[in-house]
Amino acid sequence: MTEIYSPLQAQIVQWQVQPGDSVNAGDLLVILEAMKMEHEVRAEQAGRVSELFFDNGALVAEGDPLLNLEHGVQVDRGPEPKNVEKIDVQKPTGTGPRPDLQRVLDRHAPTLDVNRPEAVAKRHALGQRTARENMADLCDENSFMEYGALAVAAQRSRRSEEDLIKNTPADGMVTGIGSVNEKLFGLDHSRAVLMSYDATVLAGTQGMRNHQKTDRMLGVALQQKLPVVLFAEGGGGRPGDVDMPIVAGLQVATFASFARLNGYVPVVGIVAGRCFAGNAALLGCCDVIIATQKSNIGMGGPAMVEGGGLGVFKPEQIGPSEVQHGNGVIDILVADETQAVAAARHYLSFFQGRVKDWVAPDALALRDVVPENRLRVYDTRTAMAGIADQGSLLELRTGFGKGIHTALARIEGRPVGLLANNPLHLGGAIDADAADKAARFMQLCNAHGLPMISLVDTPGFMVGPDMERHAQVRHVSRLFLAAAHLRVPYLSVVLRKGYGLGAMGMTAGGFHSPLFTVAWPTGEFGAMGLEGAVRLGYRKELEAVPEGAARDALYDKLVAKQYDNGSAINMAATLEIDAVIDPAHTRDWLVRGLQTQRAQPDSGRLAIDAW
Repeated sequence: MTEIYSPLQAQIVQWQVQPGDSVNAGDLLVILEAMKMEHEVRAEQAGRVSELFFDNGALVAEGDPLLNLEHGVQVDRGPEPKNVEKIDVQKPTGTGPRPDLQRVLDRHAPTLDVNRPEAVAKRHALGQRTARENMADLCDENSFMEYGALAVAAQRSRRSEEDLIKNTPADGMVTGIGSVNEKLFGLDHSRAVLMSYDATVLAGTQGMRNHQKTDRMLGVALQQKLPVVLFAEGGGGRPGDVDMPIVAGLQVATFASFARLNGYVPVVGIVAGRCFAGNAALLGCCDVIIATQKSNIGMGGPAMVEGGGLGVFKPEQIGPSEVQHGNGVIDILVADETQAVAAARHYLSFFQGRVKDWVAPDALALRDVVPENRLRVYDTRTAMAGIADQGSLLELRTGFGKGIHTALARIEGRPVGLLANNPLHLGGAIDADAADKAARFMQLCNAHGLPMISLVDTPGFMVGPDMERHAQVRHVSRLFLAAAHLRVPYLSVVLRKGYGLGAMGMTAGGFHSPLFTVAWPTGEFGAMGLEGAVRLGYRKELEAVPEGAARDALYDKLVAKQYDNGSAINMAATLEIDAVIDPAHTRDWLVRGLQTQRAQPDSGRLAIDAW
């Protein structure tokens, strides 16, 4: 005889057995209720019920005896235990999933591309991919966890539930967390918050529900310090969401929340197609903007422009890619979304850690980068490629500020930022656009902890009346201000010209500011350009010689003397630079420098200018 006790304080809802009933192990004996929840009491072994101690509805305390069970009774219940439903979860039951699961599956179905063939076909007809196709391409396989998939537009007061579910899936915004480059860096370093406006749903506009979804994901990104990738295509605010009791909706937190990520985590914006108004405002807050050649980006679309009385324009006329690439809005211009996603993966990789496998370029090729003729221009990107691991170089903002190249790269697997003057543009002189580009790049690398390497070949800051009309004084000084706040290692290599304030700006404020400033044998230095220095410093001597061959000969002699005096060897001898090196040894110097100096402790958020 065994007494069966109550496992908790509860009320007896329903006895499932009566005295004299035979039971097997696992049979349901009684149902108890506590805190509105039902609890089952089952037999632990076979037997016969001899006595019940309480009636239905009675209250029992924990440990109260409920019934007596006699043992040693042979019970034949047939193939299935009494009152026990057995379901093999590995095989279909023949009747399909239980109703609550089926409802969830049915509810998710309209969000999937496979169930939206017309919308997908329209997208493909434009030569573009769906939001979910882009997300699948960006994420490592089966890694995406979607948040907010069941949201619909806030338009229940004007549209049926069936219509909203069918035509506004996820409220036009696919959001979640996935991993990017997990095979290279592991799960801990590959996770990112991913968000994509869905152009097939209400033209990718910003609805109230998708604002809520965005805010939720931005909070997760800030809390977990996860990078953010935003596919920003869409037309801005949506006037049709009438369920919310608001007038203008200007209280939404999305824009402030998105901007708050600046300097904390990498933020990548991708655009294919049209991106206007609110969508463009978020895009403009991104660290880097990747766009396709068929993209259009503007703070107002055609309707807004026309509504402001500014004329009637087609979408293709507003912010086309060639304009936005040339003015610096677009950092990386690509042919299509496939290339855009590949560029995003490449960009994110620089902020995910070091790689173990890398291939060094031909070091000896660096010896031939600078022409022997000191007046001959050349492409400093060959020096960048000769320093970086093969295949790692990613140039940014190539259409803007052409006087300075900026790129992310790796050296022996370690991510770095590269700056290089461009002698092919203004002889390497630094104008306002180039200074803006370089200063912001310093901020980008500084905020996210990438060491910086500067390749110097500049006659200085660009001068002249035309330059000053562009606020040259303010713009070029941004180089000094940005450098003064650097916490990351900074290494400088003078390839050829290192003149004046421009060279100081390229070396974080002065030749002794970097961990080291070294020069190639082709290096030449001066407080200003040699030719200008001779004309100004030796004006009387030159004017004393008759104009013509004699004066030209004196001028050439004085320039040669200045060149010899400002040679790299003399600069190293006076300790104004740290060394003159064989160009083939440049990577060796950089590797040792990066091993010597480490980033200063992160004191908190380091802002990156939108511009």
